[in-house]
Amino acid sequence: MAKLWELAKDDGRTGVRGVDSTEEVESTRGAAVAIARYTKGAVAVSGPTDLVTDGETVAYVKGGSHFLSKITGAGCSLGGVMAIYASQTSPFLAALTGAAIYNLAGARAETKAQGPGSFQVRFLDELYSAAPEEIAACPMDLEMA
Repeated sequence: MAKLWELAKDDGRTGVRGVDSTEEVESTRGAAVAIARYTKGAVAVSGPTDLVTDGETVAYVKGGSHFLSKITGAGCSLGGVMAIYASQTSPFLAALTGAAIYNLAGARAETKAQGPGSFQVRFLDELYSAAPEEIAACPMDLEMA
């Protein structure tokens, strides 16, 4: 059986990279699918278009805001939101819903913000006010892994 770090290798590198990675989301697809299959869970990779996979299905969730990369804690809090959803549904649907609500709230907040500071406040308000139907309508593409 392969070890988890072997599944995530990229061009022979085994270094850990986190929220500050500069890799393109699409370049992580193989590792994300492998890790999701290995853990029987879900993996989400955030970027201009988010990638979410359970190892069988790959979803590309669209939307968001360029301001999300300019505020502190957006990626960490996204993980927390996904974890909350995971208490009620499958890991894949939890990650997909978390990505969708963040992209929806980010896109809406950006239209009202004048910079990263006002964006952060408006983003929290948009997270709070997002309706289930609006989250479900978030644009995404689904593919088989």
